[in-house]
Amino acid sequence: MDARQLEYFLAVVDHGSFNRAAASLHLAQPSLSQAIRNLERELDTQLFHRIGRRIELTESGRAMIAPARQVLRALETTRATVDSVKGLRTGRLEIASMPSPAVQPLSAMIGAYQQRHPAMQVDVRAVPTADAVVDHVRTGAVEIGLAGTATQLHSPDVNVHAVARQRFVVLAPPDGPLPPGRTVALSDLAGLTAIVAPHGTRARQLLDDLRERGVPVRYGVEAGHREALLPLVLQGTGVAVVTEAWADLARSAGALALDLEPPEYLHVSLLSRRAPLTPGAQSFLDCVLEREHPTT
Repeated sequence: MDARQLEYFLAVVDHGSFNRAAASLHLAQPSLSQAIRNLERELDTQLFHRIGRRIELTESGRAMIAPARQVLRALETTRATVDSVKGLRTGRLEIASMPSPAVQPLSAMIGAYQQRHPAMQVDVRAVPTADAVVDHVRTGAVEIGLAGTATQLHSPDVNVHAVARQRFVVLAPPDGPLPPGRTVALSDLAGLTAIVAPHGTRARQLLDDLRERGVPVRYGVEAGHREALLPLVLQGTGVAVVTEAWADLARSAGALALDLEPPEYLHVSLLSRRAPLTPGAQSFLDCVLEREHPTT
């Protein structure tokens, strides 16, 4: 077994098919299939069920995902550390982030990091829930994550650093049912149509709790693609509960951004792997923590 075989295996897992995985690897599909068959032969177990054109992971395949990611991440760390000693300053950093923290504070974090390391490329993966961000970091799919939760995040599987607390606001169309220039309570959304975030997010939980208390709020759209949220509000589809990270953008586009009273908050945490980080990831972590807790 070698690193190339593990890379091929994880490409099939991540893309969900041999064809898409082969395309991502710039490899002929028959060559990829043969490589996976060779890996299965070496391990003496089947990793995928082939069901027509579909594939499903076997129990052995599911068990192999986390160790395979850890091995490849360890190899990447080794290479990057050697390159750093040789004086190389280029590389790539992958970050998993929920949508609202990706607006802020992640944008400011990346800006500060790239001022310090302008040759580094940063790739941000959109991840919908805090549990999924933790899982990405824990398994080594990424080294750094950014998650927002109702209370301070604690996890035995990753390192957690509290970096921000963001207040929730209500976005509404300028000519809609909520008057500008005032605070609103969640109960003021009674009878209105809401554009909601997916399950597992704090914004969705606030509205789900409201409906469980008997306040009639209609869910008009579930916005899995968060970039669609503001255009939907502006065209009058409904109101939305988001963090204050969206407020300036919303107001500049012409929407209302009204503070909730009493306030509700999202606690934003920066996550990192417990295993040794690549120099690029460690530098990002150091850069963020220096900004959040500057020495005096």
